Amino acid sequence: MSPTDGPAVSTDAPVPGAGRLSALLGRLGVTGVLARDGLLAAAVLLMTGALLAGLFAVADGEGLTFGPGRGTVLAVALCAQALPLVVRRVRPVLTLALVTACQVVAVLAAPPDLSVGGLPQVIAAYTVGTLLAAPRALAVTAAAVPLPALAGLVAALAAGTTPFPLAGSYLLSGLVASVGSCLVGGAVATRRGYLELLRTRAAELERTQEATTRAAIVAERSRMARELHDVAAHHLSGLVVQAAAVERQIDSDPVTAKAGTAWIRAQGKETLESLRLVVGVLRERPDGEAPGDAHDAPPPGLGALEGLVGTARALGDTVDLVREGAPRALAPIADAAFYRVAQESLSNARQHAPGAPVRVALRYREREVALEVRNGRPAGRRGGAGGVRDGVAAARVAGARAAAARPGPAGRQGLGLIGMRERAQLVGATLDAGPAPDGGWRVLLALPVHHDPAGVRPAGGTRTAAPEGARGEEQG
Repeated sequence: MSPTDGPAVSTDAPVPGAGRLSALLGRLGVTGVLARDGLLAAAVLLMTGALLAGLFAVADGEGLTFGPGRGTVLAVALCAQALPLVVRRVRPVLTLALVTACQVVAVLAAPPDLSVGGLPQVIAAYTVGTLLAAPRALAVTAAAVPLPALAGLVAALAAGTTPFPLAGSYLLSGLVASVGSCLVGGAVATRRGYLELLRTRAAELERTQEATTRAAIVAERSRMARELHDVAAHHLSGLVVQAAAVERQIDSDPVTAKAGTAWIRAQGKETLESLRLVVGVLRERPDGEAPGDAHDAPPPGLGALEGLVGTARALGDTVDLVREGAPRALAPIADAAFYRVAQESLSNARQHAPGAPVRVALRYREREVALEVRNGRPAGRRGGAGGVRDGVAAARVAGARAAAARPGPAGRQGLGLIGMRERAQLVGATLDAGPAPDGGWRVLLALPVHHDPAGVRPAGGTRTAAPEGARGEEQG
């Protein structure tokens, strides 16, 4: 491309366009820039040839006389104007220059009383306006306008006629045809750019929406996995342990086995209720709409920690619950996270260290709320009194060990720990899980909080009086 030319357009890229004509050309295989512009040049050439044939047919009747050979030069010059249109979008400035040169030749060859012009000049100026920046496009087009007017001036002087009417006619027609077409082309290019920008932004918004949707789906699936795992691991592990104990007592101690069966039935109902609760959480209603089902209640929090420990003790586990400091309110999501971590820790202790004593410590400090679940080495079997109770406990321990000894499906280990870490991240807490110095296992969940005396409850669990609106909610 020459330095004075405009930006080149790929000759093998399909011309973007909409409409029936573009679709028709595409179906016919005319898709390249050069191919479509060549088709346009052929159509303009045929139109120019038809107009010239009509002009020569009426020339004698209108008193138009062409000198020897001038008619041929005029016809060739006007027809040649259509040929540069083949490269109008590849070399727009060169196309306008060639069209203008042919126009100058046609003006010099035409009779003084005949003003000649052609459609190629309009198309070339329009193309310059669409492809070049507005200042340069106007400068290039304005530079081409005076040339036909100067040629008309020379032709009029050579013929001995008044030069200014003919030159003024060419100047005026050049301004209207060329500069006007250039301005129209610039407006069309601006609109095309605006529409392209809108399409680009729409595509970006669509990609962003898709990414947001995928992230929301992944987050929702993770939440579902955490809730289902917490409920299933806690309740089903207890059912497995109790079922193992009943299996061993069904012949030797039917009364104890019957009581164990009743416990299993009650625990099964509780498991079903918990699963319904999870479904209710997953089917959240819009903000401000009252829940239409009792199962839409929020998940349990630290207020249900006593019941959780009681359930573990009913399974024969040795669990101590220790509270330190004045209880304080937590945000609902943080409250539920503490409960689920305690639930998962007790389930893991029951599955992986059956018979080991477990200590649950809930500490309310000035700048932190911490939950520590620690299990030690399995305690020795008790002897003497309470043989039936010891037998049941031993059966539970044996059943739990047998269940723990069975390998689970590949890739399913460690889901509880993953869920606990995800819950900790959601509320801004830290989770430390690993072997304890005494050989057991320790899980520590610590949540930094902002101290607010109005949000502190006394050790007895009754909240101290505080002015309305003074409640401090700790954000996780």
